[in-house]
Amino acid sequence: MRTFADIDELVAATGEHLGHSDWLTVTQDRIDGFADATGDHQWIHVDRARAADGPFGGTIAHGYLTLSLLSYFGPRVFRLARPPRMGINYGLNKVRFLQPVRAGARVRDGIELADTKETPKGVLLTLAHRVEIEGGERDALVAETLSLYVP
Repeated sequence: MRTFADIDELVAATGEHLGHSDWLTVTQDRIDGFADATGDHQWIHVDRARAADGPFGGTIAHGYLTLSLLSYFGPRVFRLARPPRMGINYGLNKVRFLQPVRAGARVRDGIELADTKETPKGVLLTLAHRVEIEGGERDALVAETLSLYVP
């Protein structure tokens, strides 16, 4: 966990790799819960028996589940000792799902502070994420997120 004193110190780190999260196991229970929350019960995610004979040899996490984990990983990679009044998810510049995450796999996020921009409302951070699968040949996901830190 990398700690910055304040937003100015974080902005000074623009272009730097901020670190990696710890590994997180993507359990079938988490996948099932995501399926229930979104209504996406496609068999490749929730039907263990059918998925065992499918193209991935078992169930896989929804791509959007993997994407949603960025909210979990971010605060475990870096923080501000004096946090802003609020942080707002401002959107995405790009997302690519490169490899499926099988149930039981462990994933972690590496984050780079790609860019910062002062705006009238606060500081807009562009964060480059690479979610890797433990032992995997390729990343599961690459994404560029936008977060607005409001002082």
